[in-house]
Amino acid sequence: MLEEKNKHIHPITRIIQDITSVFLDMGFEVESGPELEDEYHNFDALNVPKDHPARDMQDTFWLKPENLKKLLRTQTSDVQIRYMEKNKPPFAIMVPGKVFRNEATDATHDAQFHQCEGLVVGKNITLANLKGTLEIFLKKLFGKEVEIRLRPGYFPFVEPGVEIDMVCFKCKGEGCPSCSHSGWIEILGAGMVHPKVLNNVGIDSREYQGFAFGVGIDRVAMIKYGVDDIRLFYSGDLRLVNQF
Repeated sequence: MLEEKNKHIHPITRIIQDITSVFLDMGFEVESGPELEDEYHNFDALNVPKDHPARDMQDTFWLKPENLKKLLRTQTSDVQIRYMEKNKPPFAIMVPGKVFRNEATDATHDAQFHQCEGLVVGKNITLANLKGTLEIFLKKLFGKEVEIRLRPGYFPFVEPGVEIDMVCFKCKGEGCPSCSHSGWIEILGAGMVHPKVLNNVGIDSREYQGFAFGVGIDRVAMIKYGVDDIRLFYSGDLRLVNQF
C-alpha cells in the first residue's frame, strides 16, 4: 500500500472535487447521466435548431446506424432535461461529466473534455440570482479578489444569454499573454433558461423561471494550475500527475 504522501490526484479529478464541494455548500444536488445520448435530449429539448452547426458531423460523434440518432453527448445539459422530466421545481442541480466534440485537437481543444453544468429553477428567479451564484462560485474557487463581468452571449437554450469573464489572475487586469492582453479571461457561459426548454419538460414557464450555466472543467484546471496544453491531461504522463 502506498504511503499517503506518495498518492496523487489527477488535476481534473481535483477540480471536479473542488467545484462539487462549492456547489454542495450552496445547496445544489449532484446529478449524472449517460454519455451515450439521443438527439432529443442532447439537442431538440434544449431548443437547438435542426440546422444548428453543432449537429453537423464536424461537431458531433454520431453512432451508426444513423437512423437511431444516437450520439456521444456534446454537453452535460442533457442531464438537465432528464432531471426536469422527472422532478418538479424548485430545485438546484449541478452536473459534472465528460463530453465529446468531433473537432481537431490543439493546445486548447480536444475531442473529449469535461464540463460542469448548473441549473436552478423556481419562482421569481432572476439574472441577479445567476450573477450572485457565479460570483460566490468563482471566489471560492479562485480567491476572494475575483472580479467578474457579464457580456451578452448566444446559446439556444437560454434567453438572455451571457458570457462570464473574470479579471486575469496573472496580470490582475493589466494585460498579459494569458488573457490576450485584454485583462479578462472568459470562464463560462450562462443565462436564463429559455421558456421553450421549460415547456418542453412540462414546467410552466409562466409560473417558474430558472438560470443555467456551463463551465469547462479542463479550462478551469488549465487556468488554476498554469497548464498550457489541454492534451497533457489525457497523455498519461505521470510527470504531470505527480505535481498534484
